[in-house]
Amino acid sequence: MPLPKSNRMQFSLLKKSEIIDFVELNITGDAENYIRCDEESYFIQTNVFNIFAGCFERSHHLFDYISPVMYNARRFIPLRNELLANLEQLLVIKNVAQFQNYLSQIFLGNDLLEVLASIDPDYEKHWKGYIRRLIQVNRHIMRLIDQCIDEERVLWVIPY
Repeated sequence: MPLPKSNRMQFSLLKKSEIIDFVELNITGDAENYIRCDEESYFIQTNVFNIFAGCFERSHHLFDYISPVMYNARRFIPLRNELLANLEQLLVIKNVAQFQNYLSQIFLGNDLLEVLASIDPDYEKHWKGYIRRLIQVNRHIMRLIDQCIDEERVLWVIPY
């Protein structure tokens, strides 16, 4: 069943013109600098990013929610492994109770459940669409890391 169009939350990586409360995934810089809100950057709503924040935190001891953090070749494999483990958890979710349990186990995951309930009172009927979108975001971040590895770039994670 498709999600109601007027109530869709953006479970995806976005361009800067599409969002206000976000985390930027920026691959435009080097170890010292980056171009803030660059056209090449991706943006993810904070409530959605929070689902993946643990992956970033566990793979880099300097990660926090308030300042930019750079991931480089040394940090990419641990981050990718964390995202892969997260993806495996997402892929085995088979019902709304498991979906809710997964989110409630994540720091600030209950916030996302509250947002879903407020924008889509029938989110429990549409949970499959939301889990598919989380899986897509997870895979997209992994592809972005692969791109950084292939092109020898760094990834800046910048909360706003």
